[in-house]
Amino acid sequence: MTKQILVGGVPIGGGAPISVQSMTNTKTEDVEKTVDQILRLEALGCDIIRLAVPSEEAAKAISKIKPQVHIPIVADIHFNYKLAIAAMENGADKIRINPGNLGGEENLRAVCETAKKYHVPIRVGVNAGSLEKEYKEKYGFGAEAMAQSALSKVRALEAMDFHDIVISLKASSVPLTYDVYRRIASMCDYPLHVGVTEAGTPKVGLIKSAAGIGALLLAGIGDTIRVSLTADPEEEVKAAIHLLRSLELKSGPSLVSCPTCGRTQVDLIGMANQVEEKLLTMDKNITVAVMGCVVNGPGEASHADVGIAGGKGSVALFRHGEVIKTVPEEDAIAALFEEIEKL
Repeated sequence: MTKQILVGGVPIGGGAPISVQSMTNTKTEDVEKTVDQILRLEALGCDIIRLAVPSEEAAKAISKIKPQVHIPIVADIHFNYKLAIAAMENGADKIRINPGNLGGEENLRAVCETAKKYHVPIRVGVNAGSLEKEYKEKYGFGAEAMAQSALSKVRALEAMDFHDIVISLKASSVPLTYDVYRRIASMCDYPLHVGVTEAGTPKVGLIKSAAGIGALLLAGIGDTIRVSLTADPEEEVKAAIHLLRSLELKSGPSLVSCPTCGRTQVDLIGMANQVEEKLLTMDKNITVAVMGCVVNGPGEASHADVGIAGGKGSVALFRHGEVIKTVPEEDAIAALFEEIEKL
């Protein structure tokens, strides 16, 4: 089991629930737009949010953003150690840095001292695309080189008596992601931030993320996750919630729906999408079914607490395979959620 750290009030590691992270795509300096986006992500189930901090103005904006949101803020810093310090002074709950690109040991020490003062954890990591030459030459390009590079950054922080550390290892390859996280998990007990970086658009990125993140979580590796997509951050959070629920690592409703076939006489795809969207923010531990026909729909979904099965212009509402009533197709969703509320 990994050690536990606190990011604001959210525990990471040590057996705590897997937390969901995303990153805003607004300009951090635009406080109103950034707050609006964070609040929407919160409502979907985001636990921790990361903001880009490329300037002093962005660092200062954190002090205005933080009072208006309800989840911890991570400041994303590159190269400029002064921005890391400014972000923490303005209320950042965690910072993401590369200890090797802050301009030397003295600058890193200043960041560590500030982090200790404000009780701010540091996330360090390695990106496969920018792996240092010395590690590639010694180990070859791959998981061992990435793991050793990450450990060197951890040791640099430990040498300054800093131990509130989270490790991330970024790769766009699913097999490489799986391999490197398994290696680092056997080398240390720091919490791990897991994700397949640059996974792509939702069509491909969801598959790559589910394969990589899912395999690691099932192996007991990973304490906090981000589904990285070329899409609105809301899609990242939705995907992460669905992933955790499918792995039974997060409570909430589960949706089962059948593929369409020639017997389907209702808008099954549209209904399934509507139900999925409405279930996302519910916390009941139930199984809901959306089936295409009454021929075998209720029977196949008899394990579901409640469900609907299509007919010709009408829909059968059922519980545990037993049909309760039939309603017009246009009333199906409302009738289903009325029944869910009774559970």
